[in-house]
Amino acid sequence: MVTGVVAGGVGRHVEQLTRSLAELGHSLVVAAPAVVAARFCLAEAGAEVVPIEVGSRPLPHRDRHTVATLREIMPDVDVVHAHGVRAGALSVLARDDGSTPLVVTTHNNAPEGRLAAVVHWNLDRVVCRGADLVLGVSQDLIETARDRGARDVAPAIVPAVRAEATRDQDAVRRDLGLVGDTLLVVAVGRLAPQKGFDRLLDALDAAGTTAQDAQVVIAGEGPQAQALQRRIDRSGLPVRLLGHRTDVPDLLAAADVAVSAARWEGQPVWLQEALSVGAPVVATDVGGTGEVLDGAGLLVPGDDLEALGAALTAVLADDILRADLRERALARAADLPTPEDAAQAALAAYRRASSGAASRDVD
Repeated sequence: MVTGVVAGGVGRHVEQLTRSLAELGHSLVVAAPAVVAARFCLAEAGAEVVPIEVGSRPLPHRDRHTVATLREIMPDVDVVHAHGVRAGALSVLARDDGSTPLVVTTHNNAPEGRLAAVVHWNLDRVVCRGADLVLGVSQDLIETARDRGARDVAPAIVPAVRAEATRDQDAVRRDLGLVGDTLLVVAVGRLAPQKGFDRLLDALDAAGTTAQDAQVVIAGEGPQAQALQRRIDRSGLPVRLLGHRTDVPDLLAAADVAVSAARWEGQPVWLQEALSVGAPVVATDVGGTGEVLDGAGLLVPGDDLEALGAALTAVLADDILRADLRERALARAADLPTPEDAAQAALAAYRRASSGAASRDVD
């Protein structure tokens, strides 16, 4: 496998897939930045780790060295599985003779910013034209790959992340300083534009008095922290930025509502965790969020802040609705893919790509 600098969800997927395939008796070589290999314990998961550099932006000298390293590895493996468009594009360039079957999983939509979006578009086109099989973690990514000329496209099966609380709800509430019947709303993610926390604040502001009866906490850190805090202070919103937390499962298990206002998501890990502890979910219907929830939460259009505020208000005001959403969350969590499901799907994808590559060579 080949991967670049990855966020939590992608890194966990690579680690779980590595571990599961190794347990099934397969030999794996994972080419990844040293920091990624260490963070996700890829060697301990059963892989031979080859250090490479895959940065957040193109650098010709570094990228040439990475391509050369991948080119040395490829003759000794049966299939290459790259994660992300940058790792995928470098893998396409490395297999200059096209002999090694290549699978690329796309995990993310185009980033914010005109230049970054243009770079992403071009790399994605390289991947779609050069890979034998492109896997997308959400339906919109699958459709994009088809539009950009991918010869074969399929859904990526990503194992769900299941959470387990270590403290009871009362202890969590006490630590957060909640008193009486104050309801707890939890949101999780990097404080960056994609996650839409600015939109969540706008929706809370518009929701009025009902939202004031709840305490909203946001677990995460990122570049928008100061701007979000200023917005909270200016409007007097009942919102606390908690920063980085290691007890997200406890927060979600204690939540009366888990809310996502994201502008785009692939297969959001923290919402999978929310489902697994039975948290009622309100979320924007963007990317793969609807596919993950599959009816287990209340979905609102991604660009409708009024609908987001109204849905959040409705769930906060209705004990019966929250109980129903809890039951639906737990039922959905039981149906989400397991690591074994993901490993078997990956092996099927590798066979499919190998067959496609063989057919292409004959033609």
